[in-house]
Amino acid sequence: MTKLSVQNLYQTDFALWVENTISKLKSQDYIHVDWENLIEEIEALGGRDRRELESRLTTLFEHLLKRRYVNLPECYRGWDVTISRTQQELKRIFRDSPSLRNYYLTVVDECYQDAVKNMNKEYDHQFPEDCPFPTDIDGLLTIN
Repeated sequence: MTKLSVQNLYQTDFALWVENTISKLKSQDYIHVDWENLIEEIEALGGRDRRELESRLTTLFEHLLKRRYVNLPECYRGWDVTISRTQQELKRIFRDSPSLRNYYLTVVDECYQDAVKNMNKEYDHQFPEDCPFPTDIDGLLTIN
């Protein structure tokens, strides 16, 4: 396959491009690998993992805030389930990518602030600007 046809394959049939790329890497046919798009995809994977961490962390803070400050007992069970499920998913993320623990330290405050903004829009309540929950990973992933 020519470089042009490999790049065209990337644009027209991503799944086939992935299979083709894996095959070339396994057979060590490095000269025919579509390096430009492969590098782009690998970079995107790192960004995806960071966005996933931020999204789940914000969700966890939102539900912890609701559970602690919003007086709607009929919703407590659902919020508790979401808290538990989100903690489990975050544990998996850190298990699979331990280096994201360092990234966590750079975004934990921002994620909490995002959660507060979201909750202030959703509920007629003033939530604390300073995080009332543990912000160390282990403490946050075991709080209930």
